[in-house]
Amino acid sequence: MYNILFEPVRIGPVTAPNRFYQVPHCNGMGYRMPRALAEMRRVKAEGGWGVVCTEEVEIHHSSDLAPFFEGRLWSDDDIPALALMAEAVHRHGALTGIELTHNGHDALNYYSRATSFGPRSMGLMGGTGFEPGQCRRMDREDIRNLRRWHRNAALRAKRAGFDIIYCYAGHGLSLAMHFLLRRFNDRTDEYGGSLTNRVRLFRELIEDTKDAVGDRCAVAVRMAVDELLGDEGLSSQGEAYEIIAMLAELPDLWDVNIAAWSNDSASSRFEKEGFQEPYIAFVKQLTSKPVVGVGRYTSPESMVSAVQRGILDFIGAARPSIADPFLPRKIQEGRTEDIRECIGCNICVSGDNKCVPIRCTQNPTMGEEWRRGWHPETIAPKRSDAEVLVIGAGPAGLECARALGQRGYQVALTEARREPGGRVAREARLPGLSEWRRVIDWRLTQIARMPNVQLLPGNPMTAADVLESGYEHVIIATGAIWRRDGVGRTVYHPVPGCDLLHVYTPDDIMDGRLPTGRVVIYDDDHYYMGGVLAELLARRGCSVTLCTPAPLVSHWSQFTLEQERIEHRLRDLGVAIHTRSALSAVHAGAVTVRDIAASRLTDLACDAVVMVADRAPRDALATDLAPARADGRLRTLRLIGDANAPHIIAQAVFAGHLAAREFDEMPDADAPPFAREFIPLNIQD
Repeated sequence: MYNILFEPVRIGPVTAPNRFYQVPHCNGMGYRMPRALAEMRRVKAEGGWGVVCTEEVEIHHSSDLAPFFEGRLWSDDDIPALALMAEAVHRHGALTGIELTHNGHDALNYYSRATSFGPRSMGLMGGTGFEPGQCRRMDREDIRNLRRWHRNAALRAKRAGFDIIYCYAGHGLSLAMHFLLRRFNDRTDEYGGSLTNRVRLFRELIEDTKDAVGDRCAVAVRMAVDELLGDEGLSSQGEAYEIIAMLAELPDLWDVNIAAWSNDSASSRFEKEGFQEPYIAFVKQLTSKPVVGVGRYTSPESMVSAVQRGILDFIGAARPSIADPFLPRKIQEGRTEDIRECIGCNICVSGDNKCVPIRCTQNPTMGEEWRRGWHPETIAPKRSDAEVLVIGAGPAGLECARALGQRGYQVALTEARREPGGRVAREARLPGLSEWRRVIDWRLTQIARMPNVQLLPGNPMTAADVLESGYEHVIIATGAIWRRDGVGRTVYHPVPGCDLLHVYTPDDIMDGRLPTGRVVIYDDDHYYMGGVLAELLARRGCSVTLCTPAPLVSHWSQFTLEQERIEHRLRDLGVAIHTRSALSAVHAGAVTVRDIAASRLTDLACDAVVMVADRAPRDALATDLAPARADGRLRTLRLIGDANAPHIIAQAVFAGHLAAREFDEMPDADAPPFAREFIPLNIQD
C-alpha cells in the first residue's frame, strides 16, 4: 500500500529515487563542523531519504548570519566542506540539494562587519529582532552584484557536486522574499510597486541559476505561500497565488511552506500532522512541476494520502527525518511499528537557536553521528555476560534498558509505579502534549520484543532489595520531584508560607490534586510547564495569574519557537501575566511578589499557589547504595537522567543512551568523549 512513496520522480535533469525529501533544515553545526554535518546527512541518505538538502547557505559575506552557524559558500575555499556532504549523500544513491540565500536585512553581519542591505533602509530584523542599526537601500549596482553572487554560488555548488540548487524566498528570511513583500518594498523603480515588479528580482535569480547550472542541476524554488498575516503579507488566496501562477513553469521544483519559521515549524502543542495542507494545496493546480511540502508527516498513511489527493509529489520533512533518519527504509521494509515518530517538541530547533549541534528528544544519536560514532540503528554488541539492573522506567531508564538490550545484555528494568514512563507518561496528559507519549511508546514496543529485557512495573526498590537481587551492575534512573518551597534560580531560600496546605506543585496537579478558585502559578522553570499548567487550570474554570521572574512568560520556549503562541493562548484564556516578578511570601488568601526591576512588593489575592521552580533529584537510593559500591558488593553503580541532574526530556533520553553505550567500556574521564573538528594550522617562523 506504500508503493507510491517509492516511485522515482523526475526533477528537471535529475531523478529522485523516491518521494522522501529531507527539506533544508538548520542544525547548529553549519560551516564550523563540516565532518559532523556530512555524516549526519549521510545517515539520512542511508536511511532511505531520496533527496537530502543542506541548511540555508550564505552566498556572500554581506549575508553573514553570525552568531548562528549556517552554511557558507562565500568563495571557492568553501567548496571542499560542502563537497564532503554531497559525496557522503551520493554514496547511498540519494540526490543532494543546497539552499542558497542572501538574507538581506536579516543578516546582521556581526562577523564580516559589512553593511546590511535590503529593498529599503529599515531596522535590522535578524537575531533577537531588536538589534540596533539599519540596513541600507539597495541601488541597481547592488542588485547586479547580488545576481552575480548568486550565480557564482550556484556554479560553486555545482562544482561541489550538488544536484538541486535552490532559489530561496521563504520564512521571511531571504532578500528575494523581502523584495516580494509590500511591507518591506516601497521602491518606485522596476523592482517595486506592482507585483510584477516586486517579483522581478526573484525571477531573475531563478533564470540566472537555470542559465548557470540548469544543464546538469535541477533548480528548485523554496517559497512561503502564506504568512498568516492576512492582507499584510503573502497569502495562499492572494499575492502568493499570483506569484506561483506567474512563475509556475520556471523552476524544476516547487518547495512550498508557510512563514515565519515559528509557523512553518509549529510544535505539536499547537499544530498536528499535515497542518500546512490548507495553505499549500493550490500549488499543484498551477504547475506541472513536482511539488514538495511539509507538515510533520510521521504516518505512512498520511504520506500516501497527500500524494494520492494531489497535494504533494514529495513528502518533505525536517523534524521527522531528525527523529528517525531511517523512516523511509522502515516503511519500505514493512517495519512501520519501528518508526521513531517525531513528537514535535522542537528541541531540534533549539540547537540552531542556541548555536550548538542539533539534538532530538526521540533520537539521542542525532548530531552525534561523527562526534561519537553513534548510529541510530546499530550499536556495539555486548562485551561480557554481565546482567544489569535498571531502576526507574522513565525516559532515561527506558532508553538505557532498550539500548542495553539491543547490545545483547540481560536487563531487568524495574519501576515503582504500575505505569511505566515516568514524567513523560504524566506530562503527556497535559494540554497539547499527547504526542510526547511517543517517547515511551516506541521504547516499550522495542523492549517488548527483547527476551533479554524484563520490565517489572509496580516494584519500588530499596537498597536492601537491590542487594538481595544479586545484581552487581546497577543503573539508577529514579527521576526527580518538583520542589514545594519555591527555591530556584531567583529565590535561594524556602519561601515563607510554602508549607501551607494551599501550596501545590506540578506533581500534585499531575496526580489529580487540583486547585480551584483564584490560582497563582509561580514559574521559575521558564520552559513549558508553567504555561501548560496555566492553560489547564484556566480551562477548568480557575482564575489564573502567572508570575515569573523572567521578562517573558515561558521564556526559554523562544528557542523552540513557541513563546509567542504560548503567551497568545494564555491571554486568550484570560490568564493574567506578571513578568519580572519573584515570589516573596505565601499567605492565607494572598501571595507577595517582588517586582525585580523596581524592588516593589505587591500582594495578589489567591486561593492556591502552584510552585514551578527547581526539582529535587531522587538520588537517595544511589546514596544508600554507595557503601556497597565502595566495598565491592556492587561492581558498577551509575546515576542517570533527572535523578542525577534534572533537565529536559531530551537530556534524560540522551543520558540513558550514553550509559548504555558506555557500559563495559573504559571511557577516559580526562578527555572529551567525542571528536572535535580543528582547523589545521601551518605556522611558519
